[in-house]
Amino acid sequence: MGHLSNEELLKLRSDFISGGVGSVTTQFVESARGAILCDVDGNEYIDFAGGIAVMNIGHSHPRVVAAIKAQAEKLTHTCFMVNPYETAVRLAKKLCQITPGDFPKKAAFLNSGAEAVENAVKIARYYTGRPAILVFDNAYHGRTLLTMTMTSKVKPYKWKFGPFAPEVYRMPFGDAVGPDKLKDVFIKQVDPESLAAVVAEPVQGEGGFIAPPPGYFQELVKICHDNGILFVADEIQSGMGRTGKMFAIEHWGVEPDLVVVAKSLAAGMPLAAVVGKAAIMDSVHAWGLGGTYGGNPVACAAALAVLDVFEEEDMLARAVALGEKLKTRFEKWQRDFSLIGEIRGLGAMLGLEFVKGPDKEPAADEAKQLAAYCLDKGLLILVCGSYGNVVRVLAPFVITDEQLEKGLAVLEAGLKEISN
Repeated sequence: MGHLSNEELLKLRSDFISGGVGSVTTQFVESARGAILCDVDGNEYIDFAGGIAVMNIGHSHPRVVAAIKAQAEKLTHTCFMVNPYETAVRLAKKLCQITPGDFPKKAAFLNSGAEAVENAVKIARYYTGRPAILVFDNAYHGRTLLTMTMTSKVKPYKWKFGPFAPEVYRMPFGDAVGPDKLKDVFIKQVDPESLAAVVAEPVQGEGGFIAPPPGYFQELVKICHDNGILFVADEIQSGMGRTGKMFAIEHWGVEPDLVVVAKSLAAGMPLAAVVGKAAIMDSVHAWGLGGTYGGNPVACAAALAVLDVFEEEDMLARAVALGEKLKTRFEKWQRDFSLIGEIRGLGAMLGLEFVKGPDKEPAADEAKQLAAYCLDKGLLILVCGSYGNVVRVLAPFVITDEQLEKGLAVLEAGLKEISN
């Protein structure tokens, strides 16, 4: 098969990929390195999307590529449940060491974030003997039946896909009333003695890069533990250094009972994990957890390389520095453009809320216009939020100052364009 153009590939896609699968752009990527994408027609794009928070250490990092090649030459699959292998147990040890909590921990590997969330719920239900799960407004936890139910936004995630999973309840997140709302839930929605777990993103991702006020999680987790309810931190988008800490929940000094990790864990290889208190993880009967591909040896080798890169190239310091640069520029834009409402998020997980009019209504159309303008100028950005009005930046930590500056200049020019 010869080299195909974007136009030819788009026709193939239209003919053979389900219309239910969307793409943000029509550009087919041929290669990617660091923070730069190159399409099949030779166009380059600065990547402020990072594969939706998957490429925190950058595209095709040499250490990760080498680890994948070396492992693929030895072994690509046996199924850990049939023949175990070294990469999985070494990675489990490392994850147990780096996740928050000064207590014995164990891990279980899955394929995707949604699968890991689902398994965290299974484990929590098994350990507590309780059926109910509590989640939050604006939450996003995945697209499987259970995680789609746990997800807040209807379109595109839940629309016409019901009926939904039972025993999932919802409350406001990070509002001024704080975790006292949880006590209302106990009165009006679900008996606390029926609740297995509260599942929360420390910084909400798809829901709009929303971080709660100081003290929120400390109080929330205390109420959970006072009632025998487990606290599960969904770190799929906020983890792996995105907020300047390895896991975002560390900003509040909270030690979750279970942590769910995926996305940037293996730099693009499909891998996810549930990591938590050993007594909870061990409560499930043998063979109760697992999956054919869970903890694939190549994906685990990639993840081990990712963790080495974090340590040896000080990725957390890079994330903090990137976050500071972004925040400084965003605060300037907030002063200069009435279109920008809140600056959302933490560290290098930042978003710009777009609003308009005296009532500061969500400006989703303007956010989309900015994304289209940027793509035309060689910058890839993503929009998120329950109202589709938050422009988020998930640039790789390895982005150069020159690339970052060029991308921010495009964003600023786009803001000027759509503000006129």
